[in-house]
Amino acid sequence: MTTLELVPGLVTTREAIAAAYGCGTFQGIEPADEAGMVFVYSDPSAGAEYGYTFDGRAEDDEFGPLYLYTGAGAKGDQKPSGRNSSLITHAEKERELHLFIAHGKVPGSGAMQQRYVGQMVLDPIQPYEQRWAPGADGVLRRVLVFRLRPAPGSTLDEANPIEPATQDTLIELPEPPKASEPVKAAKVPQQTQAKDKQTEQHATAQTTANVTGGKREVIRREGQLVTAFEAHLKSLGHMVKSFQITVKGERGTLVPDLYDATDNALYEAKGKSRREDVRMAIGQLLDYRRHIGAPSGLRLVVLLPSYPSDDVQDLLVAEGIYLVVQAGDTFEGFPLSAASV
Repeated sequence: MTTLELVPGLVTTREAIAAAYGCGTFQGIEPADEAGMVFVYSDPSAGAEYGYTFDGRAEDDEFGPLYLYTGAGAKGDQKPSGRNSSLITHAEKERELHLFIAHGKVPGSGAMQQRYVGQMVLDPIQPYEQRWAPGADGVLRRVLVFRLRPAPGSTLDEANPIEPATQDTLIELPEPPKASEPVKAAKVPQQTQAKDKQTEQHATAQTTANVTGGKREVIRREGQLVTAFEAHLKSLGHMVKSFQITVKGERGTLVPDLYDATDNALYEAKGKSRREDVRMAIGQLLDYRRHIGAPSGLRLVVLLPSYPSDDVQDLLVAEGIYLVVQAGDTFEGFPLSAASV
């Protein structure tokens, strides 16, 4: 094999990468088993052809820089298997994950150039988000939007931001999106072939290497809470769904946790019942209400794993927002009262 030094900002081709590391050249996720690597090729324009723009650098969150990447599978629901599994299990199998972004055509050729961003790790707390988008056949399907973080010593300086939405859109989802399970804790692979730019020896302030287990548990609890309540509603014959919203000029999507079409009630769940969590849920519900076009009389509901303080409960009453709390196998506050809160 030939050699190729991976330096952020390097512009190369898939063929050159394959010659150096022994991976394929045609898919968006290309494992190189003998080299102990997984290569990810992101091309936001490919999704834009079908009307969605999930790929790109997202806004930094509390854990630092974040890059979103739509998984493998052009038609039908994407699943966490096959090439997507290569990405999900890269840390567990101690394989390096390297991100490239499409960088125009090779002069005088139809081949696409690739710009190297750096070594990544899959977010161990929330590996991917489930979104809905049209496939190559035009049929709406579930897609997996992976959440990539810079590995220690890497940055997202070479990554392009997600393109803003060109129009307001509202997609009714036949069911609430399912939360991904956290990936197994594993030692973050150390960089071997990748090198920092000599003039930019940055280290990310927050990476997956120091994400705490506490946040992992909160997210898992929130997902389990939504799943349990959805099952409860369906057992009573309720029609449950959600929405996927894009806002013109803004990046990313808005997805409410759950909409009960039978009761015309919109729910936002939180994994803890602290004041800051409830305040965030209130803001999200008010924002979603503006966009979903629900029938008149929509009720807003905060779904929690335990009761908040008396004063926070008074806040919900003052804002006309219902409260439902999990209590073992049942949910207190449900069914919702017919009268206004």
